[in-house]
Amino acid sequence: MNLKKSLAALAAAATVSVAAFAEELSVAATPVPHAEILEFVKPALAEQGVELDVKVFTDYIQPNIQVDQKRMDANFFQHQPYLDEFNAGRGTNLVTVTGVHVEPFGAYSSKIDSLEDLEDGAVVAIPNDPTNGGRALLLLQKAGLITLEDASKITATPRDIADNPKGLDFKELEAATLPRILNQVDVALINTNYALEAGLNPTEDALVIEGSDSPYVNILVARPDNKDSEAMKKLAAALKSDEVKAFIMDSYEGAVVPAF
Repeated sequence: MNLKKSLAALAAAATVSVAAFAEELSVAATPVPHAEILEFVKPALAEQGVELDVKVFTDYIQPNIQVDQKRMDANFFQHQPYLDEFNAGRGTNLVTVTGVHVEPFGAYSSKIDSLEDLEDGAVVAIPNDPTNGGRALLLLQKAGLITLEDASKITATPRDIADNPKGLDFKELEAATLPRILNQVDVALINTNYALEAGLNPTEDALVIEGSDSPYVNILVARPDNKDSEAMKKLAAALKSDEVKAFIMDSYEGAVVPAF
């Protein structure tokens, strides 16, 4: 065997060796932008001996259940208020590993160009989970459409509305369905990941949108027993790298904002 072939064989053997000893880390994520960001960091993690297995989910329940039941190692799709509410309601003990980005929440319509055009009795769809529903109502309060009994209650529901001058008719629906029923309501309050999947541009299409001071940072979540594993630490570091910051800013143009 000549030298060139020997070197090639050694390189191939080294690659096989690294792959054989790579630690697999499975992460549940919603498609946009979470799974896209994870796919972006996958090559860098492979070089560090971590094989990242990204499983895509389209709901906000299963990713937490999968991690709690140890079918997945971690998830990346939610913010802290949602995790707190989920843990309290389901008796789980999932924990935050690190914060990554903010997806400014927005109100969208296919029927009007401004919230000022909303007629009395207009139908407004909001997410039916407590934290995102409350987030929607807080945004509408900020826009001057309603007043809540507790102006800062993050888990507010339509029952917590103290003043509703236009008599808006609120419909609470599964967050993932909101883009699909946009043409059936007057306004829908949509999480940015679902808005992006539906081809909406939050910075251009939203009638009103949260500012960069939003407290709803999207987080990497794991269990207490694995949150400090070496593989998890490497993933957390990769998600907060300069490369990921540039990827987020270039790919989403303000619809997703780095939180680091």
